[in-house]
Amino acid sequence: MTVLRVILDDMLTEPQGSLGRYAERLTRELIASAPRGCTVEAFVGASTEPEYERVAQGLPGLRALHKSALARRELTAAWQHGFTRLPGSGMVHAPSLFAPLARHDRLNDGDQVVVTVHDTVAWSDPDALPARTVAWHRSMMKRAERYADAIVAPSHAVATQLDEIAHLGDRVRVISAASGMDMSLPPDEAERAARLDLPERYILATGEPGWSVDLSSGSAVRLNALMQALPLLPESTTLLLVGVAPDDEQLAASLADLGLRTGRARGLGAIADADWAVVMHHAAVFAYPNTATGFGMPLVEALASGTPVVHSDAAAFVELSADAGTAVDCTSEGAPQRIADALERVLTDSDLAERMGYLGIDRAGAFSWRGAAEKVWQLHADL
Repeated sequence: MTVLRVILDDMLTEPQGSLGRYAERLTRELIASAPRGCTVEAFVGASTEPEYERVAQGLPGLRALHKSALARRELTAAWQHGFTRLPGSGMVHAPSLFAPLARHDRLNDGDQVVVTVHDTVAWSDPDALPARTVAWHRSMMKRAERYADAIVAPSHAVATQLDEIAHLGDRVRVISAASGMDMSLPPDEAERAARLDLPERYILATGEPGWSVDLSSGSAVRLNALMQALPLLPESTTLLLVGVAPDDEQLAASLADLGLRTGRARGLGAIADADWAVVMHHAAVFAYPNTATGFGMPLVEALASGTPVVHSDAAAFVELSADAGTAVDCTSEGAPQRIADALERVLTDSDLAERMGYLGIDRAGAFSWRGAAEKVWQLHADL
């Protein structure tokens, strides 16, 4: 029996972030698409029994769940310095750079390690991340350069950037992700929309702690330019921000600084998956001014929902949307006006919005977890 061991520590984070969703959805399909004679096991850091159970329940068919004696923090330090190996031998797949990268013998022992690099923010926009996070990513990339048998990138744009950062040669393989969750509307859609107090028409965006309206900010999520675009849109236009708390003081201060009434922009906080589907489907347009060039999972989720998208012209997002969305320069001078113009075109042209919705659904169909899993199996077979 050939065993593929997947590092699933990101599934333990609560609430589960995009890396955890990626790891869970990919592993589920790796199990479902395993070739004859192959099976999937998982490895996680020391945690609690309820968290172990959550991983096991989320991955039916998982052959075994190996639990480290070290918690995430200790395991991170150990792997950063090349200590601690996984139990057993054979194939290891890491959905991130969090992996036991050390010297091994692929040719004689059959050991192989594949890691995944979702973005290059630690190099392109280091001010957007804590200094410790930047140092860890750079250190692990050096280990990947020395010891990884292959590196998965989510897009050709990220693969090109990796080529400028490290000497990886032909070890990089582009394997795209897909929607992080089921975007179909739940049966209680109306009740959820009423509870969330959704406006009749609104722009939807995602936020993060520490966002800024200062255009000189190096934030990877350019909510600054989007917020400055809001006064340039009709006064009836409302912006909803998922991930920003309803009582966020900075949001209130930003609205006051921009001369906007309370309520022009409103935080929804962290919301449930089913609420996310409802909020996305009801949005008139999804604004994604991010400049961090990863895969852009929320962008795929918007496309899959048939919601028109206005996104940054970062190469990875242009590659992802393939003209199904509207790309805008969100970083240089004049960005707020360009964003406002693009949003207003969608908000005022119903034919354009409808056409973008159909194009988005069609484009989202190009991404699937089954396809990604089959490519991962093929990658390990090639090695």
